[in-house]
Amino acid sequence: MEKLRIVFMGTPDFAVGILDALLKNTYTIVGVITAPDRPAGRGRKLNESAVKKYALENNLKVLQPTNLKDPSFLEELKGLEANLQIVVAFRMLPKEVWQMPKYGTFNLHASLLPEYRGAAPINWAIINGETKTGVTTFFIDEKIDTGEIILQEETEIKPDEDAGSLHDRLMVLGAEVVLKTVKRIENGNFDTTKQESHGALKLAHKIHRDTCEINWDLPIMDIYNLIRGLSPYPTAWTTLHIGEENVILKIYKVAIERAIHTYTTGLVLSTKKEMRIAVKGGYINLKEIQIQGKRRMTVKEVLNGLDLGINASVS
Repeated sequence: MEKLRIVFMGTPDFAVGILDALLKNTYTIVGVITAPDRPAGRGRKLNESAVKKYALENNLKVLQPTNLKDPSFLEELKGLEANLQIVVAFRMLPKEVWQMPKYGTFNLHASLLPEYRGAAPINWAIINGETKTGVTTFFIDEKIDTGEIILQEETEIKPDEDAGSLHDRLMVLGAEVVLKTVKRIENGNFDTTKQESHGALKLAHKIHRDTCEINWDLPIMDIYNLIRGLSPYPTAWTTLHIGEENVILKIYKVAIERAIHTYTTGLVLSTKKEMRIAVKGGYINLKEIQIQGKRRMTVKEVLNGLDLGINASVS
């Protein structure tokens, strides 16, 4: 078999860990495809993707097409003479792109496919209260996350784990699985498995701001899972009412306290060190939060400079 010449496609931090593993295992990366620079922040300064920054630091050729069907891009991609393409957290590829290399194009997805196809599998697995997840490599086809599976490995989701820590663990596991997948393709000794679905599948659709708003009428575990499934990004939020003032409150870390009580749902119970929210079945005990216009802080830090009074609430 000829030596592998790999084109890597990805954008966020999650993809960087995989690209790093490929380079450290001395695979030849002939090009990196990533998203175009986008304006960000108050100054609208152009922001480079995490993958682009890493690629430039390691002297890799970078392409940033706005249109993956553009003839000039396709010609440049063809000129790289890659025989394998690896995709991690990128975007849907046209057939002209994923069919191009001799050994195909495979994707790493952060779920146990066919469950949680879509843009945000790590978040939704936690939001839905799953106790296990994993990573899957599969050959890309015409649809999203439906191709034949090459390898799959699972891991537990810890009861107090948030999306950030699970992201980091799956990045490490994903790098291992990608390396195993590349080795199998390199040796030509692999089988693929068609994705089979029995009944309705859980999907991982894109998360919007409305998804992140907390409904305090939900059961206590649903609220807890939503908060940790959105932490540290994009972050669950609610409106905090203090007297006549209403402010947006982002919530990063909480604990649950099961109890029977007669408080109104959403009432905030606070001391100088503690801030609890009454919900059905107990209390959500806030640990790390961010009040609109302030930085992320522990609740104790927030309460040092904020008097909530006796009728504060969230909704």
